[in-house]
Amino acid sequence: MLRLNVLSGGRAGAVWDCGVFPVVIGRNRDANVCLEDEGVWDRHLEITLKNPDGFVMAVNPSALATVNDQPTRQCPLRNGDVIQIGPARIQFWLSGTRQINLRPREFVTWIGLAALCAAQIVLIYRFLH
Repeated sequence: MLRLNVLSGGRAGAVWDCGVFPVVIGRNRDANVCLEDEGVWDRHLEITLKNPDGFVMAVNPSALATVNDQPTRQCPLRNGDVIQIGPARIQFWLSGTRQINLRPREFVTWIGLAALCAAQIVLIYRFLH
C-alpha cells in the first residue's frame, strides 16, 4: 500500500513496502522500519491511515522530524513527501498496484457476443423462411 525509500543515512537505498497500519519508524527492533542512525528514537514516529485524511504522520512528542524540510508534529503525507529523522531522509511513496488478469472475462464476453449474434442470425433466417 505504501513504500518508504531511505534516501540517506545508515540504511540508504533500503525500501520498505508497508500494508499494515500503523507503521512505526524508529530505533526499536519491534518497529516496522528500524533505523539505527544517531538522533532516531525508539518509536520516533508512526504513520496511520485515517479516513478521510489519508495517511497521517504523528511524531513522538520528545522527538524531532521534518516533512519537506518543515518541522512538524503531525501532518498528512502526500505521494513523494520526504521525511527527515536525524540524518535519515525517507521518501513516502504509494506502492505500485497489480493489475488483475482480465483475459478469462474478456474471453467469456466475446463468446457471449458471438452466441448472441448467431442466435439473431438464426431468428432472422427462420422469420424470412
